[in-house]
Amino acid sequence: MLSRLARPTAVLCRGLATSAQVTSALTKTAHQHVFFFFSQNNAKVAVLGASGGIGQPLSLLLKNSPLVSRLTLYDIAHTPGVAADLSHIETRANVKGFLGPEQLPECLKGCDVVVIPAGVPRKPGMTRDDLFNTNASIVATLTTACAKHCPEAMICIISNPVNSTIPITSEVFKKHGVYNPNRIFGVTTLDIVRANTFVAELKGLDPARVSVPVIGGHAGKTIIPLISQCTPKVDFPQDQLEKLTGRIQEAGTEVVKAKAGAGSATLSMAYAGARFVFSLVDAMNGKEGVIECSFVRSEETESPYFSTPLLLGVCALNDGAYKQKLLS
Repeated sequence: MLSRLARPTAVLCRGLATSAQVTSALTKTAHQHVFFFFSQNNAKVAVLGASGGIGQPLSLLLKNSPLVSRLTLYDIAHTPGVAADLSHIETRANVKGFLGPEQLPECLKGCDVVVIPAGVPRKPGMTRDDLFNTNASIVATLTTACAKHCPEAMICIISNPVNSTIPITSEVFKKHGVYNPNRIFGVTTLDIVRANTFVAELKGLDPARVSVPVIGGHAGKTIIPLISQCTPKVDFPQDQLEKLTGRIQEAGTEVVKAKAGAGSATLSMAYAGARFVFSLVDAMNGKEGVIECSFVRSEETESPYFSTPLLLGVCALNDGAYKQKLLS
């Protein structure tokens, strides 16, 4: 393994949007953010909050992927057992568990991707905003460790409310002088997964072949599914369209109510989180045309953070600097 100084750095570049592109973001799928990565063949992934309802199934999915060579799991309880359990699975990823704050630096050392599902889940009657006081401090603590011990890793935030935890993460990285907005992602993939599923159910389609871009934020009315830009093209009467949109926006509450106090969306969120990580790693490995929506620092609207489709790709290094290439 290369030393930290010689180790290839993941470099991301972003294309700037014009005012016309800002308008188009609200009406069609516009790949307005262009990210590039330096190619890496074996992903070293950390999951922070790995013992929780999202963390365990997410870790299982990551362990099952040939894209992941090392999987480090962190939580304040039970991670040695979770890691031992996963380590018996016959896939290539080497798994190790880390327990408590004193072991967090070692968990993060050398990571390419860090996924953070840590925090408390929603309960009936709670909104994502109700989670803020607890989860904000958890995310701030964990991302502080990331800024110190793996500042060049891709940070994928699942912890809600994502509309708030992404700005918090950004400020933490700014405070430590290692902020790069192109390395911080709010995972909104579950909104897309739900939109694809619900549209497919109504139209009798294979959900794996349906793609609905979802922009905006990751809570209630801020979730904006662009049904008109669905692939394949679909049409709904206005009343059905409004009902469908509302269901996508409140799908998390639907699960919270169905679980009757036993938790929130965990399995579907784990699937969505894994899907985003796999897309990220595919792009890091040089795959072209990788597109995912994510809540990121943005100049597309007046909101400083916004979720839009992202086009991921490879960026090469040249004598310590990187060459930028913007795709129109």
